[in-house]
Amino acid sequence: MVNYEYITFDFPDDYDGRVIATLIKAQCPQPSSRAVLYIHGYIDYFFQDHLAEAFLDHGYNFYAVDLRKYGRSLLEGQHPNFAINIDEYYPDLDKSLDRISADGNSDITLLGHSTGGLLASLYAAEGAKRNKIGRMVLNSPFFSFNASKYKLNLELPMASFISLFLPFMHSKSELSDVYTLSIHKGHKGDWDFDTRLKPVEGIPLYWSWLRAIRRAQAKLKGGLNLDIPVLVMSSGRSYFGKNWSDEAMSADAVLNVKDIEKYSVAIGPDVVTYVPIEGGIHDLFLSQKDVREKAMQVMFGWLEENSR
Repeated sequence: MVNYEYITFDFPDDYDGRVIATLIKAQCPQPSSRAVLYIHGYIDYFFQDHLAEAFLDHGYNFYAVDLRKYGRSLLEGQHPNFAINIDEYYPDLDKSLDRISADGNSDITLLGHSTGGLLASLYAAEGAKRNKIGRMVLNSPFFSFNASKYKLNLELPMASFISLFLPFMHSKSELSDVYTLSIHKGHKGDWDFDTRLKPVEGIPLYWSWLRAIRRAQAKLKGGLNLDIPVLVMSSGRSYFGKNWSDEAMSADAVLNVKDIEKYSVAIGPDVVTYVPIEGGIHDLFLSQKDVREKAMQVMFGWLEENSR
């Protein structure tokens, strides 16, 4: 069992009132100056104890951040997972990286999953503390919407425009519950997480959030010109069905993996290694045992090759 310390960061009030972020910390048994900061995805929070254990076993101090309005940082009365611009999360990463450095860590890796992978990429390009980052690992990063051309070219731009005038306008979540069903212990999966913090049925789809993500993705696709090593991993294939199928246990049921591979090169010239993990699901480290072990083998092998 991992022993965690929970650190709360307070920020100035915003349009929802009080704002906090939560840093989850676990220290290596042996002294180490290497650390990883894990950034979760959309409708998500940190619960992957086995991932923390793996990093500790490999000599990394482990940190994860529950971003503002997510997970442990979601306060009563707030709009869950809401943001008007992706840079609203930058102060959460600023304080996290400052604390990690203050703990004596001089070699820091960012590990971002899904929307956290998009955020990590943008932060590494323009965040105030980006010089503290030695490398990045991106687990199925959310580089493009998995949607029809009609939605991409009409519905999403229209909703984004309306959000400028009605920032809290929302619609029912359009995300399929297939992925969440594939991972939760009470359904088809192996993992026990708090469904109050990661609801199976999703959350309202805020149009301001759509706009924030579209703008961030456009910035990434325009090129970030990073010069640090980056490992991008995804499943080898996607599952596009909206209803349950056992295929969802061995494919990405959230994103189009072809988009992940296509846009990975925009992170920076000659710095990205892309590796598909056959049989993986959207969060590769929640895949079936042999698959997630393969993903970890790839990741830790790459980290050793790209250590300072």
